[in-house]
Amino acid sequence: MKKIDREKVTVSQMIALYCHSKHKSNGLCEECQALEAYAHARLNHCKFGEDKTSCKKCPIHCYKPDMRDAMREVMRYSGPRMLWHHPIAAIRHLILK
Repeated sequence: MKKIDREKVTVSQMIALYCHSKHKSNGLCEECQALEAYAHARLNHCKFGEDKTSCKKCPIHCYKPDMRDAMREVMRYSGPRMLWHHPIAAIRHLILK
């Protein structure tokens, strides 16, 4: 699996964890669906492609400020919980970070 595709899966898992807990929805609510679609679109158009670093370290911030804040909130909540819910993805993320 390509790095960008793994990144998309990880982002989707984090958004799903966040939405399920914060918005009490079975699937993704509209707001979280929009955030996921936006994140996937940004990953699809990443200038660095497979040589991409983590977004936090990237010299180019391609997220709009409001979406960046929303994603930051999702990651702060979901990051620690990923070890429990998706341990392989969490460990891979920590190693590649």
